[in-house]
Amino acid sequence: MNASRIALVTGANQGLGRALVEGLAPRMNPGDLVLLTGRNPQRVTDAAREVTQLPGTRARVEGRVLDVTDTDAIARLAGDVRARFGGVDVVVSNAVARLMPEESQAERADEFIDVSNRATHAILRSFGPVLRPGGRLLVVASSLGTLGHLAPRLHHLFDGASLEQVEYAVESWRSALHNGTAQEAGWPVWLNVPSKVAQVAAVRAVAAERRAQDLIDSTLIASVCPGMVDTATSRPWFSDYSQAQTPAQAARPVLDLIFAEHVDPALYGELVRFGKALPWHDGTPPLEQDRMLTRASDSARRRR
Repeated sequence: MNASRIALVTGANQGLGRALVEGLAPRMNPGDLVLLTGRNPQRVTDAAREVTQLPGTRARVEGRVLDVTDTDAIARLAGDVRARFGGVDVVVSNAVARLMPEESQAERADEFIDVSNRATHAILRSFGPVLRPGGRLLVVASSLGTLGHLAPRLHHLFDGASLEQVEYAVESWRSALHNGTAQEAGWPVWLNVPSKVAQVAAVRAVAAERRAQDLIDSTLIASVCPGMVDTATSRPWFSDYSQAQTPAQAARPVLDLIFAEHVDPALYGELVRFGKALPWHDGTPPLEQDRMLTRASDSARRRR
């Protein structure tokens, strides 16, 4: 990587995003800069100040207000980074919309898709061109992002798709949700499943176009699965958290991927969990996913 590096993390004022910033700052140099972004100005300001004051922090940490649902704001930030610093070395797209099991999946669909998918597309489009040689562009997804989690009749929408085709598939899914035809078309009830598959497919699409030169430059574009993490977003979905990681624990494999000296070609463009690529075509049948959603919803109602 460059002698003076620039890193940016979205959704970074709490949870895994905050832990990633806390892990980046000590492992970068005093002349480097970590941009901690989120949409709440006060939380962003407080988080940046608190990370700066942590023992071992070496890089500068600055807060930036960024609502990832505003794709123009993402483009402006990428332009600002290019103008001020000449490019970026680390980008971690981590923002996620919080969704509770008892909430209607369809009613929350627009916000969920905008935060997880439209934002991912915008970050890939805006920050991919300003990623410097040797850089890292990672999208935080989950193990639900493998293609087998969708019904086979939907696979053609994402398998080998371009970024434009992924965007079209996502908007078709959104329209089906609004029209009440999503389940008839084969889409699972659980929003997280198509959303994560689409995130991984978008990363694969961009990586396929850049692979040859990026591997020469030791540049990595990939999606990452941090595993089960004990956060306010994920806790309501599980009754047993005995195996859950703290955000700091979950951040470590992602940070190792960022700071790896060389890029493993087997990981390039893939969904990476704990340093290994998950097979793209694997996954749980959609019926079982909807059963999981029903169990989580029932459990949430009993806790209220």
